[in-house]
Amino acid sequence: MKLIAGLGNPGRTYARHRHNVGFLTLDELARRHGIEMRKRSFGALIGSGSIDGESVLLAKPETYMNLSGESVGPLLGYYRLGADSLIVVHDDLDIDLGRMKLARAAGHGGHNGVRSIMETTGTGDFTRVRIGIGRPPVGMDGANYVLAPFTEQEQETISEAIMRAADAVEMIISEGLAKAQQKYH
Repeated sequence: MKLIAGLGNPGRTYARHRHNVGFLTLDELARRHGIEMRKRSFGALIGSGSIDGESVLLAKPETYMNLSGESVGPLLGYYRLGADSLIVVHDDLDIDLGRMKLARAAGHGGHNGVRSIMETTGTGDFTRVRIGIGRPPVGMDGANYVLAPFTEQEQETISEAIMRAADAVEMIISEGLAKAQQKYH
């Protein structure tokens, strides 16, 4: 089984904000694979199903971004999964808008949601799908930037990135991280 955690902030206020590309990617995966995400458990909205024959648990932590580990860690423990079964999908300020990078055993890169998962699980040895949201404009605070919605001009780019991120997660599950990196980098 794989646990796929899409990071974001709960509630309609944040639904289309930059910080929520992880949630948006999970919504796309759930749509593609007929997975209903209605159950609440361990501080997350979850749904189970399969992708390419592999059992998956999709999880959107509702703990707010900076406390994502409080949900992801207990989910891993309850389902007796190691960090090698975890795929985390999240935004990244250091990647250009719409680009994507796939990594394993990387640092948190200043991302507080990833930091929280690393602190809770005691490891960074999990797969990450990092979706670029770009840097804030000069003079704009990074926290305000990630909590802002995408502009009308950015919508098409980020929508395509979310589709590619869902494709990448599917390929990680079906063919492994190395092949997905070759295709999506």
